[in-house]
This record gives sequence, structure tokens and C-alpha cells, in this order.
Amino acid sequence: QVQLVESGGELVQAGGSLRLACAASGRTFSNYAMGWFRQAPGKEREFVAAISRSGGSTGYADSVKGRFTISRDNAKNTVYLQMNSLKPEDTASYYCAADRLYTYSNYHTASYDYPYWGQGTQVTVSS
Repeated sequence: QVQLVESGGELVQAGGSLRLACAASGRTFSNYAMGWFRQAPGKEREFVAAISRSGGSTGYADSVKGRFTISRDNAKNTVYLQMNSLKPEDTASYYCAADRLYTYSNYHTASYDYPYWGQGTQVTVSS
């Protein structure tokens, strides 16, 4: 089983930037595709971004495309989410998740495909 710990969330003004990190432990990190999801109060958890095991394939929700970038460093067992041009509607708890896949270039975008989750980190964007 893989353990995930997110960090980097904080209060930021609209237009600002943040970089979230998710550190993994317990299993071989490069065996897992990784995803970022978020959940705002009163709303369902939604997909934000995902990255394949190799890092060569990435996907984004339309709402963050062009503003957020997901990346991974398999040597450091860490996945990142660089968030630029933040908007108040980006306010949410952000969760990273791991999905054991046997292919190098695929990833999933549905939360139910991810069996392992971190505890979340809060991002608040003020207007």
C-alpha cells in the first residue's frame, strides 16, 4: 500500500501561484499513475489533473487547462501541481491519489479508479 502526504496549500490572492506537492512512501512510486482532485464545500470531488507512470502523458480538467501543470519526480517519490493565475473558484481541499497501473502511458480521470488517497491540503484564493 502506498501512503500519500500533500503539502503546499495556503491562502493566496487571486492571480497568484502555488505549488502543491504530494510525497509518496511505502511502494515503488513509479508503478503508480497519479492524480490531483479537489473538493469545495458542498460540492462533489472533481478531477483536476493526472499524470502517467512515466510522466510522459498528462491530462487536465477544462477548468484548469493552461493554468495548472502536473509533474512528477520519480527519484523523489513526489508529484507536483503548479497552479498559476489562481481564481477564487479554485478554492478547495486538494487531494492527490495513486492508481496502480501496468502501463506506462495511461492515467485515469475518475476518482473511483484511485484506491489510494492523501489527507488533502487546503487552498484558499481570495478575491
